Amino acid sequence: MKKYIFGISLLCASTISVKAQSDLQRTARGVQYTIFTHNPGEKIKQNDVITIDVIQKTDKDSVISSTYTMGHPIKIQVQPSQALTDMMDIFPLLAANDSVLVKMPADSVFNGHEESRPPFFAKGSYINFYIKVQKIQSLTDAIAERNADIEKVKSAEGAQAAKYIADNKLVVKTTPSGLQYVITKTSLKPRPLTGDTVSVNYVGKLISGQVFDSNIEAVAKMSDLDQPGRTYEPIKFPVNTSQVIKGWDEGLLLLHEGEKAIFIIPSALAYGNEGSGPIPPASTLVFDVELVSVKRIKHVVVAKKPLAKKHHYPVKKTNN
Repeated sequence: MKKYIFGISLLCASTISVKAQSDLQRTARGVQYTIFTHNPGEKIKQNDVITIDVIQKTDKDSVISSTYTMGHPIKIQVQPSQALTDMMDIFPLLAANDSVLVKMPADSVFNGHEESRPPFFAKGSYINFYIKVQKIQSLTDAIAERNADIEKVKSAEGAQAAKYIADNKLVVKTTPSGLQYVITKTSLKPRPLTGDTVSVNYVGKLISGQVFDSNIEAVAKMSDLDQPGRTYEPIKFPVNTSQVIKGWDEGLLLLHEGEKAIFIIPSALAYGNEGSGPIPPASTLVFDVELVSVKRIKHVVVAKKPLAKKHHYPVKKTNN
């Protein structure tokens, strides 16, 4: 699933949006923008790391995505602009706590990959990014803060997983890599082998129980997931070929076709210290998975080496 993540806080009501349209300015590259606030303080510099909250809206003021909904802001290192769409020309105009509307032409954003363009972004339309600068840090300070936060989370990761297992009364098996799993529906069909194409239904959750992804429509709607344009059907990929996170590759090889399971995947087998989108760094993840079907490839059968023939030599008897 592709995420469309950009925008600003709820202060951007329709009255502000209307006013913003009449106050639009342009960068040298032609990007339209309006700064709502002009806070005192040092402006953002090259190489600074900024923490921002973002809301993405259509021209009709419909919210497409929001970091407020995700539950945490995003961090960006400011670098020289390489393209109209990277907004690096906008950030040096802002100070901490400033808010800005950036109107980005949808034609530019999806240039070269029209297949990922949602139907609600018509030709000639704009993607409206409402951005709030929460914090500005030097690169050194940002790295030090990030490392400290990761160590703090990692130290608690094992305890959180253990608590989740205890709270949910799960009886899990643990592999040598640290993957924990419990099979909730069994099957007598064969397991997939490396390279077989598997079809999988899933629900992905943080250890807190918050659902961050699912290809099951009822679950996605119940969890208020923002997945515009998504087709709800089993996802297909060749297993154990590094198409997915390590915990999935390992776990799916343990399941028989048709089985359901819960995977409790430590961050080392998931998104590590980086995290991904709504997944914070060093996060243990919980997946409810169903191995719907397996499309098998022709596997090379490795002939077993014949056992060495044993020779039985007669033992010379001795007369006593």
